[in-house]
Amino acid sequence: MLLIYTHKITPRFSYVMRHIFTRILGLELTFTTKVEDFIKHKGAKITYTRQPLQNEFFVRSNDLLFEQGINDIQIKIHQWEGVPCFFTTGEKSSIPYDIFSASFYLLSRYEEYLPHVKDIHGRFPPMESLAYQNKFLHLPVVDIWAFKLLDRLQERFPDIHARQKDYSYTSIVDVTSSHCYAHRGMVRSVAGALLDLGTFKLKRLWQRFLVWVKVRKDPYDNYSELIDMHKKFGIKSMFFFQFAEYSTYDKNVSTDNNNFKYLIKSVADYGQVSLACSYSSFDNIDLLKEEKRRLSDVINRPITTSRLRYNRVDVPSTYRNLVEAEFTDDYTMGYTHVTGFRAGTCRSFYFYDINMELQQPIKVHPFAVHDYALTRFQSKDDILDKVNLLYQQTKGVSGDFITIFSNELLGEDHKVDWKDLYLTMLEKYHV
Repeated sequence: MLLIYTHKITPRFSYVMRHIFTRILGLELTFTTKVEDFIKHKGAKITYTRQPLQNEFFVRSNDLLFEQGINDIQIKIHQWEGVPCFFTTGEKSSIPYDIFSASFYLLSRYEEYLPHVKDIHGRFPPMESLAYQNKFLHLPVVDIWAFKLLDRLQERFPDIHARQKDYSYTSIVDVTSSHCYAHRGMVRSVAGALLDLGTFKLKRLWQRFLVWVKVRKDPYDNYSELIDMHKKFGIKSMFFFQFAEYSTYDKNVSTDNNNFKYLIKSVADYGQVSLACSYSSFDNIDLLKEEKRRLSDVINRPITTSRLRYNRVDVPSTYRNLVEAEFTDDYTMGYTHVTGFRAGTCRSFYFYDINMELQQPIKVHPFAVHDYALTRFQSKDDILDKVNLLYQQTKGVSGDFITIFSNELLGEDHKVDWKDLYLTMLEKYHV
């Protein structure tokens, strides 16, 4: 049992200590504000205050975990044995940085509460992030810091035994357009054909015709192949279906289409089906609940897991909405056009609402790779080099490697054979 002494136990303090010691390192943990309890404790113990009590394992605390609300924090990045870190602690401290405050800063997405200019879809731009600006977005620094701390603790307390979880890989398939040409209704199909003709996309017009007359399978209809790939390598996979009405940014097959419903049911027989929340439901809780209910009715199972269209996350309101709609897990934490670890970790964590100063009952699962972040590369080898770096970092801390691919990109013709690339990734990264 690890004991941590501090002068004040706050929700922030409890949140980050439990994440680092319990969720990452697998250690039993308790806190105290009583000096006599700390002195009597015979096992491993840490003092987390401004000054040490004696000659114990001491981490000099930054004020962040004992504050409330948002303040304009000046951060300077340094190196801790080659790993970026911040919030220096001084010579008396057993480690040179307050990794607890630094971890809270990243996990809570503190910087996303600060003033910033959102992009066209209301998203926090990666270029605004501390990790991007200081070139450590590719590192799950929260996990790395935790294991560096463990090394130091084991030097002082050799009897500490961490119960670490195993590395895992989860492949997520986004289905916001289940079919390219099929099952889209007469009006939309004819309008699409006229548009192809008017813009001289004759190859696309010919493909559309072949799908209509059932000579060729719809290019987005690759579900059986993907399921077979997942089964071959024992991959944990999740299919996020959009089940929403047509709008400017939501253009899936009609929710009334029986072929679409049958597809969802058939996929649900082989893998987990969850909700890809529509663009329109982003700030409409009633619509979000309705989409969740209707998809649940199709598969006859509760829907508790979400992903938001275009990875739109507005901290903290997005997670409050998801909690109100009774989602327990979300897979939207990441960037669409940049790879890396948006929250500085490759492990799931509970969302901490800074405005309310409490841990919300929703688990955030951060992804490292979104397929559209890879489209700027010119070759399969270039893409694998980029992804392999993230995989190695995740594997090194026994984390959860999560990738996002859409059935659209996997079904379209590009210079890169995306389906072949996807198969290679499953083979390389499932262990």
